Amino acid sequence: MAVSCAAAEPLRIENEYLAIEFNTERLTFTANAKPSGSAFIERGSLREVGGKARRHEVSDTIWGRGLAIEVDYDAGGSDRMALFEGFPFLVLTSRLANVGAEAHTIDRIRSMGLTLDLGRAAGDLRALGTAGLTAVGRGTNPGSYSFLAVADPTTRAGMVAGWVSHDRGSGVLFSDAKDDRVVVDARLDYGRLLVEPGQTVKSEMLVVGHFEDARLGLEAYADAVARYYRIVLPPQPTVYCTWYHAGASNEKDIVKNAAFANEHLAPYGFDVIQIDDLWQAGEKIEGPRKDFTTHRADGPYPSGMAPTAADLERIGMVPGIWFMPFAGTWDDPFFADKQEMFARKDGKPYVVHWGGTCFDLTHPRTRVYVYDVARRIAHDWGYKYFKLDGLWTGMATGMCYVNTGYKDDELGSTTLHDPHVTHVRAYRDGLRLIREAAGPEVFILGCNVAQNMRVLGGSFGLVDAMRIGPDNGRDWSAICRGPFSGSNTYFLHGRVWYNDPDPIYVRDSVPLEHARALVSWVTLTGQLNASSIQFDELSPERLHLLQRTMPAHGLKPRPVDLFEQRIPRVWLLTDGQGPSRRDVVGLFNWDEKEAAQIQHSFEQVGLAPAQSYIGFDYWADAFVEPFSGSLSATLPPASCRILAVRPLAAHPQVLSTSRHITQGVIDLVAEKWDESTRTLSGTSRVVGGDPYELRIAAAGPGKVLRVNDVSLAPDGSRLPATIELVEQDHWKVRVRIDAPKNAEVAWRVTFAPPQ
Repeated sequence: MAVSCAAAEPLRIENEYLAIEFNTERLTFTANAKPSGSAFIERGSLREVGGKARRHEVSDTIWGRGLAIEVDYDAGGSDRMALFEGFPFLVLTSRLANVGAEAHTIDRIRSMGLTLDLGRAAGDLRALGTAGLTAVGRGTNPGSYSFLAVADPTTRAGMVAGWVSHDRGSGVLFSDAKDDRVVVDARLDYGRLLVEPGQTVKSEMLVVGHFEDARLGLEAYADAVARYYRIVLPPQPTVYCTWYHAGASNEKDIVKNAAFANEHLAPYGFDVIQIDDLWQAGEKIEGPRKDFTTHRADGPYPSGMAPTAADLERIGMVPGIWFMPFAGTWDDPFFADKQEMFARKDGKPYVVHWGGTCFDLTHPRTRVYVYDVARRIAHDWGYKYFKLDGLWTGMATGMCYVNTGYKDDELGSTTLHDPHVTHVRAYRDGLRLIREAAGPEVFILGCNVAQNMRVLGGSFGLVDAMRIGPDNGRDWSAICRGPFSGSNTYFLHGRVWYNDPDPIYVRDSVPLEHARALVSWVTLTGQLNASSIQFDELSPERLHLLQRTMPAHGLKPRPVDLFEQRIPRVWLLTDGQGPSRRDVVGLFNWDEKEAAQIQHSFEQVGLAPAQSYIGFDYWADAFVEPFSGSLSATLPPASCRILAVRPLAAHPQVLSTSRHITQGVIDLVAEKWDESTRTLSGTSRVVGGDPYELRIAAAGPGKVLRVNDVSLAPDGSRLPATIELVEQDHWKVRVRIDAPKNAEVAWRVTFAPPQ
């Protein structure tokens, strides 16, 4: 219902998070954060001047009930700012109208401008976007695609803005400084949005909010994207990729590798074997060959792709394959009779570096071709994991590799068959086509946003995982690429898709500390775990290292110093609540030359209040003595420490297990202390043939308790497993369990009465 008011009277809307006051004469607004009272938007402006504003109730199928301020512009179209019950963001949507007699093409619009007051001078704040952590100063921020946070690194309080939808356009955000204030501009790039006379087009959706911890705001933004696109992720796989050691491998070696993986890695959670580039036919012109309708007769799979997929499936592996769905090669004889399938510029097929010739995904013949290729690979050949490379070619725009901050890619400069479809929508329609052809059982990995960052938001809701950075490598600087990109987008992982930071490296040629740091980061953050090595060439030590990384824990860990370090050095993984809560803290030094001194209070880390903590250092294989007040460590260059920590208790408790780098998170199913019988009991998922160790703190009320007996619980005694006390050194207890096959083993450790 509309609410009438005097012409100059401000309009006000609010919910439990925000209060917006709108100046009806200037068409500007201010925003206060609740309950802190922070007036974080000092001045906000919309895209037009000259219009009438009104306040009214709204009901949305996604966000629910709320209040909105709607501005109807004299020049046509409108902007709507809305607050919804239980939703922590201001939501902006626009209607773009053509009131003229001729068709109108929109290249881009400036949707919102904000002058922020975050309680600190702009120079004391930090911005986090797709370019990573940057200073906030005049001309220092390179721009960010899809999202932007501006926060005080000492408190983490700040603003978070993000484009939720990317159905027709590509949302970007820019920050700058003016008079010690942060200025943020939100822009929507369409490239070429054709609006016919009398037509009105709804814009993409922008959200803006203030959070006492901007990390929570980024996570809330990702949750909003998942809610908008109704994202439900499939189980997260653990993957082998051929590329970084063998190209596409070959039909003999890949089956051999799969058989080894099935025996030595599948019991730990490994499941996908993925073939990369070089299997396909076609001419090698401007990047890879691009005839994905068949294999190369003289290539690594002379028998064809279907037999290898069948072989992998018989072994017990999920067959995966790489291809480029939206690119061809216009001067390859295979495409001689398919010239209408290509996007054009200046009348010629549009060719981009490495990507080849971009498809026009609005052309009916192109759509039939793309559908048929995906259907053949999934259903005729049997591949259930797709790695889709060169995605930006689906937008028929420029390559920007390596793309982090904003780059002009001339979006919309090419000509498509259907002028009413924007290049972003054409790309999204192409991804939908692949999903339809492949079917819901195929896992789709996008590759990669670094080629052109527009595919970040453009892929929301349409892929299961996404390569969120450029190719990595075995040297330390290349190893750090994944943690850099994965940290900047950590909040998308497990909510919008699974982040893929590129493979981990455990081969013997990589220094052990480097390998441990990378695998620990991937495992602790839970991001997609891929490796690329002939597994039977690994030493037992390095194979053991790889086994500790799988499966993914499925939780949502958080970086501690996101607004302080270019690559966060501290991560917290938490599982459970109350007495059963388990915390694993990862400490990382990304500097290859200098040691790092790390110190954070329990509160800063995110640990529950406690007088003292106790723990276990996974790679040092050592108990950590009780410590109070803060967590501190000195790390050598290019190294890590993974600490499982728990509050010091008045009874025995499990601090760590040997099974996995997360030390109990994925394998310790249950744990219980019974004071009356002085028994610590639990259930553990044990891998057959892999000695499993419980690391127990044998604390009592002011005393150390001695182990009296260890045994399998009655419901576990039927299993052919064994249990033994390995060691008790003061309060430090180690118990070993061995089982011949994978099983859940119920165990008990009984303690003698205190002396």
